[in-house]
Formats: sequence, C-alpha cells, structure tokens
Amino acid sequence: MCIKYKYLRDSVRFSGGVLVDLIFLKLVMNRYQNLGGDSNVSEYEIGADYILIKFKGTFRKYRYSYLKAGRNHVEAMKKLAKRGIGLNAYINKYVKFLYDR
Repeated sequence: MCIKYKYLRDSVRFSGGVLVDLIFLKLVMNRYQNLGGDSNVSEYEIGADYILIKFKGTFRKYRYSYLKAGRNHVEAMKKLAKRGIGLNAYINKYVKFLYDR
C-alpha cells in the first residue's frame, strides 16, 4: 500500500505584523484507474480495516469498513481498487448502502 501526501504551505499575518509560515501534510487519495471506462469511482484510500471511496460529481467520501460492510467485502473492494476495474459494479451489487454513516 502506498500512502501519498501533499505538502501544503501557507502564511498567516497576526496583529502587530508578525508573519508565520505554516507547512503541513495532506493525505492524497489514489486515483482510480477506471480501466473499463464507465466507473463512477474517481479516487480511493485503503486502510487496515476499511476502504474510502470518492465518486465522480461529489465531494463526499464513503467509508466501507469491516464493521459495517464486512471483512470479505472490504478486502474484495481493496483488490478491485488496486486493479482499477470492477469496483463500481461491485459496490452497486453488494455494498451500496453499507457505508459508515
């Protein structure tokens, strides 16, 4: 599993003219390859006991965990995400509404 981070930098000016530079990391999700060409999945993030999915056209991310969707489904989704094909169809068929709320 490859975890990607993006360095972000910003400056804040406080009263009295003090300027402070801020540097922090932001987790960057993996882009879904969409080898079939017709998926609504755009990005994903894999955790130890979950997969986080972002769909096209929404800012919301859906977390499918062992607790709610079940270990077998989550592990199958992780494999499909890495392969870049079949994830959207799997979600619609087996776990569509089994995301963490």
